[in-house]
Amino acid sequence: MHMVAVFHYCNALELLQAFKEFDYDSDGYVHYKDVANCMRTMGYMPTEMELIEINQQIKMKWGGHVDFDDFCELMGPRMLAETAHMVGLRELRCAFAQFDCNGDGRITFEELKESMKSFLGEKLKKGELEEILTDLDLNGDGNVDFDEFVMMLATR
Repeated sequence: MHMVAVFHYCNALELLQAFKEFDYDSDGYVHYKDVANCMRTMGYMPTEMELIEINQQIKMKWGGHVDFDDFCELMGPRMLAETAHMVGLRELRCAFAQFDCNGDGRITFEELKESMKSFLGEKLKKGELEEILTDLDLNGDGNVDFDEFVMMLATR
């Protein structure tokens, strides 16, 4: 459940990166004619009918230009539906990085504690954290590496 928030965060970063790429004059808006190419850079392949509908919506609702918030409103549900069944390596690395605070390729007890506090908004008891770490730490070295992290997600 908590991993979902991390994946949404990664998708938001992807949306922002694509949006900035097509905001040619850096005014905070993307023209409706550029939205199709912007979508394609994210790997989303809209149908011709979908593009007509999107372009009409942008013209009527936002005057032909879409800002980032409106772009997210437009793309968020489409990307979620498109990627709901698959998580790529990039998303997994992005999720892992949210837990691996110091970027050393291992999630320690302290990093797990901090990350769980950030994602849950509350502290877990030491015993609960140790249990989570023990479940994830397949090789028993006291840390969770990327391979163990991926195995944990694969079994959920």
